[in-house]
Amino acid sequence: MKQALLVIDAQQELIEGNEKEQPVVQKEKLIEAINLVIGKAAEAGASLVFIRDRDVAEGKGTGFQVHSGIEVPEGAVTFDKSATNSFYGTPLLSYLKENAVDHVVVMGCQTEHCIDTAVRYATVSGMDVTLVEDGHSTKDSSDLSGEQIIKHHNKALHGHYNVDHFSVVRHSNEDVFKPNHDDFRKEYGM
Repeated sequence: MKQALLVIDAQQELIEGNEKEQPVVQKEKLIEAINLVIGKAAEAGASLVFIRDRDVAEGKGTGFQVHSGIEVPEGAVTFDKSATNSFYGTPLLSYLKENAVDHVVVMGCQTEHCIDTAVRYATVSGMDVTLVEDGHSTKDSSDLSGEQIIKHHNKALHGHYNVDHFSVVRHSNEDVFKPNHDDFRKEYGM
């Protein structure tokens, strides 16, 4: 099984906020979880892909870069995107297919936008997905707190399937590179 860790929009200004935008909730825990899973990815021999959103910090400077607290290993691949969907207008899907990746672990920002879209798109693109429960974050909205948005998406995306592929939600302390998607296939008689 070939695997990849996708760290989406974990950029300095998006996580920390700026004079116009609030920071994401539980940002310290987010960075800690991302670093923990990056270490697990290395141990599992998984590819590591960072996605950066060109809208963050107008696509330039320190604010556009991966957050300074995240330990980016040598050999990590970086793609820049201009849409909510990390697969749209980027070589991400081609890269994953060329490397025969059939399981992706997803982390980053923002939960209800880019993270939700990546999870769903990956399942319809032929991959099982593990969303790291404590490895994605967002900001408060006018209707819900960031914590409520995260909790809702963790529940909605756990066991979510599109045709043949599932997304599951697991904590960063678990062995996220030992997929348990076949348990869901058995449950659904697949």
